[in-house]
Amino acid sequence: MFLTKISILNDNYVWILFNHKKHCIIIDPGESEITLREIKLKKFYLIAILLTHNHFDHVGGVEKILKKFPNTIVFGPKETIKFNINKIVKNGDVIKLLNEKIYVFFTPGHTLGHVSYYLKPYLFCGDVLFSGGCGRVFQEKYFDMYQSIQLINTFPRKTLLCCSHEYTLSNLYFSMSILPNDLLIKKYFKKVKNIIFNNQSSLPVYLFLERKINIFLRTDDIFLKDFLNLKKKSSFEVFKYLRLKKDFFNGAKRD
Repeated sequence: MFLTKISILNDNYVWILFNHKKHCIIIDPGESEITLREIKLKKFYLIAILLTHNHFDHVGGVEKILKKFPNTIVFGPKETIKFNINKIVKNGDVIKLLNEKIYVFFTPGHTLGHVSYYLKPYLFCGDVLFSGGCGRVFQEKYFDMYQSIQLINTFPRKTLLCCSHEYTLSNLYFSMSILPNDLLIKKYFKKVKNIIFNNQSSLPVYLFLERKINIFLRTDDIFLKDFLNLKKKSSFEVFKYLRLKKDFFNGAKRD
C-alpha cells in the first residue's frame, strides 16, 4: 500500500492510500474540488472514505465526492452519521479494504466520538495529535484527550503519524516558549522552518521523533516538570496545564 496527501483549506491534509492498481482510500476530505482533481490527475479509483470526526474541515467534501463516485463506502464514528456515512465504526473494529486490515481506535477529546485508523505503519490520527503538539480540547474533555494521546504513545516507535494539519512550526514555537533551552526542539524548529519555507511538508512524522520534540508526549518528563514547577503534579495535570496554556498562546492554531 502506498501513501500520498494533498493540501486543502490552507493547512489541512487529505491523506490517500492506494495500491498498485490505483484503487484508493481517502481520509478526511474536508474539500471536494481539489480532492477530485487529484483523483483524476493520478487516475485513482475511489473505493472508500474514512472520517475521523465531524468537524467540517474533515467532512465538508464528502457529499460532492460521492456524486462523482456514488459506490464509495464511507466509514466514520457515530458523530459523523449525517455526512453520508454507510458504515459506523467503533473502537476495536477492523475494516477490510484493498486486501488490507485497517484497525479502528477510539480517540476522543478533540470531539466526543473521534476515532483514529491504523494500517501499519500509518496512523491517521485526525486532530488528536499533531507534530509538536496536540489538538484543541472541546467540552472540557481533558482527561479523554490525555488518554487518547497516551494510547497513541503506545504504538510502535516507527509508526508514521499522519496528522490532519500542518501546525508543526507553530506548535514548536509554543514548545520553545515552555522549554527555551531544549536544544533538540530548537534544532527541529529550524529544520521545519526550512521545510515550510521551501513549500514542503513536515508530515508524516515518526512517533519516535515526536517522543523527543512533542511536549504533550513528555508530560511525565522529570526535567519538564521541574522547569514548570510542577514536580509533584501527575502526568495528566501537566498535560492539562500545557493544553490550557496553549489555548491562550499568541499565534497558536485553534484546532
